[in-house]
Amino acid sequence: MTDTLLDVRTADRLPDDDASPVGRRPSPGRRVWSAGWPKVSALVLFLLLWQVVVASGWRPSYLLPGPGAVFRQLGSDLGTGDFWRGVGYTARRALTGYTIAVLLGGVVGIAVARVRALRAAVGSMLTGLQTMPSVAWFPLAILLYQTSEAAILFVVVIGAAPSIANGVLDGVDRIPPVLLRSGRVLGARGLGLVRSVVVPAALPSFVSGLKQGWAFAFRSLMSGELIAIIANHRSLGVRLDQARTNLDAPELLAMMIVILVLGLVVNAAFTAADRTLRRRWGLADA
Repeated sequence: MTDTLLDVRTADRLPDDDASPVGRRPSPGRRVWSAGWPKVSALVLFLLLWQVVVASGWRPSYLLPGPGAVFRQLGSDLGTGDFWRGVGYTARRALTGYTIAVLLGGVVGIAVARVRALRAAVGSMLTGLQTMPSVAWFPLAILLYQTSEAAILFVVVIGAAPSIANGVLDGVDRIPPVLLRSGRVLGARGLGLVRSVVVPAALPSFVSGLKQGWAFAFRSLMSGELIAIIANHRSLGVRLDQARTNLDAPELLAMMIVILVLGLVVNAAFTAADRTLRRRWGLADA
């Protein structure tokens, strides 16, 4: 009896799981700090190493300027309308080409995944196209479309669509067979099965394919803007090439930073969407 009372009193004094520090959810400020300090530390370390290399005299300052000169140039660019028009040109090309690649790659990926003859015919070709450097398509693009917007768009689409199609194909292959059988038992056939079962089940892998496809599209676009220079369209790639021609190292590095930041922002958006989708589908902890 005494032992029982002692156990009850001890249990009363112990905190429950919800009140313990382990069960309590971290505050928003702590979560932001936990996610941000490694990135800030890496950025500070990179800037220090950059300054050390510049201070060592490995290259003249007009070829390799320090962070201060580059960020002053970047601040000056941000205050001009010409810079933002260039960002607009690049963004419009990227979104247009990527949208077409998503539609084309999605349709091809689902068709190859559902039709055995197509998989046997072009399944391995998709991987081959994905590994082919996008810059190798430019001679053909210029031959077909000359130096025009269509040439750049062609290379962006051909660079991104195979990756997106492979993402769809991989997602369909990972669908548990029991889901497909359940859909057929409930009466789903043909396009109904694709719309109601295949697409929702493959969506997490499809988002990963979209993320990879964006990386291919953006790299193809940067290559295109460096090669196919169109008059009166000072896009980011054109500004980068003109800075190289004029030996304007601060401007060149400033444009490289802008391109890097754009890539990081879009990558963060895809990562957040992928994390949210996986939690909603029960593939990751809430």
